[in-house]
Amino acid sequence: MQLRIVHRTEFDYDDRASASYNQARMTPSTTPEQIVIHERLDVTPSPWTYPYTDYFGTQVIAFEIADPHEEMTVVATSTVQVNRPAPPAPSTPWDAYDDRAIADRWTEYLVRPELVAPPEDLVARVREIAASAALPGEAARAVVRLVHDEIRYVPGATDAASTARQAWEQRTGAVQDMVHLTIGALRAIGIPARYVSGYVHPVPEPVIGETVAGDSRAWVEWWDDGWHALDPSTDTAPDDRYVAVGFGRDYEDVPPLRGIYSGTDSSEMSVSVEMTRLA
Repeated sequence: MQLRIVHRTEFDYDDRASASYNQARMTPSTTPEQIVIHERLDVTPSPWTYPYTDYFGTQVIAFEIADPHEEMTVVATSTVQVNRPAPPAPSTPWDAYDDRAIADRWTEYLVRPELVAPPEDLVARVREIAASAALPGEAARAVVRLVHDEIRYVPGATDAASTARQAWEQRTGAVQDMVHLTIGALRAIGIPARYVSGYVHPVPEPVIGETVAGDSRAWVEWWDDGWHALDPSTDTAPDDRYVAVGFGRDYEDVPPLRGIYSGTDSSEMSVSVEMTRLA
C-alpha cells in the first residue's frame, strides 16, 4: 500500500514570539517493512534547519526561527510504500535473554522509569504468564492481550505526562498509556520492548485517491530475533495501513514536535493529519 501523509501543526502565540527553537520527529523511517519515497518539512516563517538521525534511529529535523513572529506553521508531507509481512512465529528461547548479546545490546529497552513502570499486581500477572509460556514471544502476545482486555480506550482520559500506573489504576487510558503499560510489563519479565510512534489509516480497506483524517498512533515492538510489532489498542499486528515514524524507550523519546520559544507567555496549538491511499 502506498500512502501520502500530511501532518500539519499550527501555533498561534498570544503575543509576538521573538524566537523559537524546535525538533520535529515527523519524517517516517525507512525500514524493511516500509520505504519512504518522498518527504518534506515546510515551516513558516522560514527557519534555519539541521537534519540528523537520533540515537534510536528516528529522523529528526532541528529548526530555529530567530525573527519575531506571531504564528508558526509546520507541515510534514511524506509518501511511503508499506509492505508488512505476516509476523513470524516466536523463536527465541527464554535463556537467550540472559545472554549479553541481547541483555547488553538492548539494555535501554529493559529499564523501567516511572512513565512505564508497571504496578505490582500487573507484574505478578505477567510473571504468571511468563512462567506458563514456552517461549518469550508467546508470553509477549499474551501480555498485549491482557493490556487490551483490561484497559478501556478513552481519548482524553490521561495526558502526555500520565504514567502507566495511573492508567492501570483507573483502567482507562489513551493508546499511549496502553503502549507504556505493555512496555513496562514486557520489561518486567526480561523482554526488551520499545515504543513506536506513527500513523494509521483509519479505514480498514482504504479507497485509492480518497483523503481522510488520519490517526496518530503508537504501538509496541519487542525483541524476538528481530523486532515484532503489536498494537495493544486493537490487539492486532500492524498491517499496511500503519506508517512508523519514531522509535524509543517511551513517548518522551518520540514526540512529533518539541521546542521552546521566547518573547511571549503562551500559545494555542492545533494539529491535523490527512492520509491518502495512492496505490
